[in-house]
Order: sequence, then structure tokens, then C-alpha cells
Amino acid sequence: MAKAPVLTPQAEDFPRWYQDLINKAELADNGPVRGTMVIRPYGYGLWERMQQEMDARIKDAGAQNAYFPLFIPQSYLTREAEHVEGFAPELAVVTHGGGKELDEPVVVRPTSETIVNEYFSKWVQSYRDLPLLINQWANVVRWEMRPRVFLRTSEFLWQEGHTAHATYEQARDYAARIHTDVYGDFMTNVLGIDVVLGRKTAKERFAGAINTLTLEGMMGDGKALQLGTSHELGTNFAKAFNTQYLSKEGKQELVWQTSWGVSTRMVGGLIMSHGDDNGLRVPPRLAAVQVVVMAIKGDEAVAKVRELGDQLKAAGIRVQVDDRIDTPFGRRAVDWELKGVPVRIEIGPRDLEAGTAMLARRIPGGKEPVQITDLAALLPKVLEEDQEQLLRESRERRISRTSDVSTIGEAAEAAVAGGWARIPWADLGPEGEAKLAEQAVSVRCLIAEDGSVPQADDAPGTLAIVARSY
Repeated sequence: MAKAPVLTPQAEDFPRWYQDLINKAELADNGPVRGTMVIRPYGYGLWERMQQEMDARIKDAGAQNAYFPLFIPQSYLTREAEHVEGFAPELAVVTHGGGKELDEPVVVRPTSETIVNEYFSKWVQSYRDLPLLINQWANVVRWEMRPRVFLRTSEFLWQEGHTAHATYEQARDYAARIHTDVYGDFMTNVLGIDVVLGRKTAKERFAGAINTLTLEGMMGDGKALQLGTSHELGTNFAKAFNTQYLSKEGKQELVWQTSWGVSTRMVGGLIMSHGDDNGLRVPPRLAAVQVVVMAIKGDEAVAKVRELGDQLKAAGIRVQVDDRIDTPFGRRAVDWELKGVPVRIEIGPRDLEAGTAMLARRIPGGKEPVQITDLAALLPKVLEEDQEQLLRESRERRISRTSDVSTIGEAAEAAVAGGWARIPWADLGPEGEAKLAEQAVSVRCLIAEDGSVPQADDAPGTLAIVARSY
């Protein structure tokens, strides 16, 4: 009788495969309240590495980290009508505290534009105080009706940036900088996901924004996942909160603002972009553990893997030593395969006699014997090759499964079949967008013919990327 697969095959049931992988790779668990999640250590290690890489890029863009309260007075949200209307169905509202009914209900932070503006209006007095560039790493609550671990949860972790500028042009350019230099660079060069950078339609725009820039990735099943957004807020929040500055000319002016964020949804995107029927495949530049050095059996092998682990760490490689010889080797190997560690180095008694180790590569697959003395020099090259392979596969999947179409029917057909469609926005427009929504198909973003981000929805030659999405 054939052995049952560890995971449900992707081709058989992609959503079940996704859930199986999260469970068996020990990434996360469902929380006790519907829609919440418990992130397990290995999954949180992925998020920590994402934080580290993102935080460095955010600081390079000039922003500083701060923290704002979790609880927001309900009255703050009502000051910006479009914003509160957009978030109203998702709000969690606290009406009692300390055994008493509160004088004013407080909202559990769904996003922080309103409370940030309350303080920006105090901190910004003059043009000398601008630009004001703030970021925070926090949790938010958006009451989710259809939860899915990492992708849609009622509470999730993220970073949210908030900035104030003297002019529209400065705010526009900064939102674009975050979009490309921070998010685009990280997702392409660290996550290894071939994201499309585009502009959201008016229907899909962030509540209260005048423009939303997005990064869309194609998952293994052909659906789209929005991996991050950067918003131009114009002066909408500045008007509501009276956030003004004294210009060089001595005039009171409203600030122009941006906000931008990415979340633990990126962990879900990582899983669905790179995972296969054997488990996760983690890009080496992201991996908290790039190489696991495994003793197969024997005290001498244990001593050797510990020694080799120290050598590889000294060479700048992120290493974990697995010397648990009281646990069957096959079980341990399957566990590391599930977790997607890029490289396994396996050493047993026979390997020691030959002065070799077995090099197992998770991303391209396959094993080969390698001289132990060559590993420290060889592994950086191997890891870079595997990083490049994941990005190449992601790009090839997107290109091969994207169709150029000219009618709404063709666009819907391509999306329902498990791919993306490109259609001229002039041929689709808001009416066509509404018709696609009836088939659970959406316009993920608008791009220019050359792949750049259009400056306006109706810019000549603008194309709509159409797909089903998570």
C-alpha cells in the first residue's frame, strides 16, 4: 500500500494543503477566539526576520519608530467620514472597563491614522518640523468574517508608517519611495516574490486616501494576494484634525500626508508563493535558519556537527545544529523539509570516515556528497543560487499565467481558470469592474503599458490586472 502523503497535494486541494502545511510545519495555530491566531516559534522567527529586513529599509528612508495606543476614542474615527465608513464593519468597540460603562466607547486600533493625526497636530507647528516621518510596529484588530491563518485574521501584526509633508509632491514622492525602495525591494530581493507594483482603482482605494499604491503577488494557485500598500492621504486627515504648519511665507497651511503598511499576511504569501507538496521553501536571504547540520547517529557525528556548526556560524551563515540522535533521523529530516530550511548537512559514521557530508538542497531538491572542509566556502554560493531560483520560478509563473485580453468576458474567464488577465482600463472602466465583482473577480491594480505605475487612473495606455484574490 502506498504511503499517505504528509500534506494534501496542492493540485488536489490548495486551501487544505495550505492549512496542513501551517499545522505540520509548526508555523501557527488557531487562537481561542474565532479569527485569532497563535504564531508558533518557527513561524514567528520568519516574521522576526521580515521585521529586521523591513525595519532597516524603513529607517534608510528616514522614518523613526514610535508607538501609539491600542485604544482610540470613537470620536476620533468619526472626524474623517470616509475613513470611519470604510472601517465600520470591521471595528471592535469597547464599551465597558473596570466594571463600569465607559463615558465614551473606545475602538481597538484598526489602523492609526486618526490617533496619529491627533498628535501630529500638536507636534507640527512650522515648516521646520516637516517632513515628520513616523513608523510603528504593532498589532491591529479588524473583525474578520472569513478568517484564514496569516491571510485574514481578526488580530494581526504589522508595521504602519505615517508621515506629514509640506507639499503634495513631497508626500506623493515619499509614498512612491516606500512602495518601490522599501516594499518592492524587500519583496523581490528577500522574499523572492515577483510582485507587480501598481495603482489601486477608486473602488479599491484605502478609505480616506486620494491614491493607493499596491504590491500584488501571484500565489501557487494563480490567485492574487495584496502584500502591501502605500497611500497618499492628501489633506483629508489634516482637515479633520486641523494639522497645519506655518510656511516660510508666514501662512498657515495644511500638511500633506501618507500612510503605508505590511503585515503578517506576508508569511501567508511566502507559504503560497514558494511552498510545494513537501512543505515550505524559505528564501535563504530571509531564513532564520539557512542551514541545519544534522547528526545521523553516533557520538563522533554529534561532536562533528557541533564543531561544523560553530565554523559555519563564524562564516556568517545562520545555522542550527540538530544532534537529537535519540529521535529517528528520517522523522527529523521530514520535519526540516516541511519547515523549508534551504540546506541540510547530514553527517553519519560513514561520512566521517570519508571526510564528507551529504548536502541536501530544499529548493531545487537533490543530494550530493561534499567534502566537509569545502562547506564554509561552498554554502554562500549555494544559498544565493537557491534565492535566485525562487524569484525566477515566481516570475515565470506570473508571466506564463497572465493573459492579454480585450473583453470583460475574457478577463473573467482567465481569472476563473486560475490566472491573471491584463485588459485596457479604457475597455473595462468602473462599470466593467462592477460586473467582474459579481463573479468574485477584482481589479488588483492598474499599471502602465511599460509596467510602471500610472500617475492617474485614466492615464493613456493604462492596463488593469484582473484576478481572483485572497
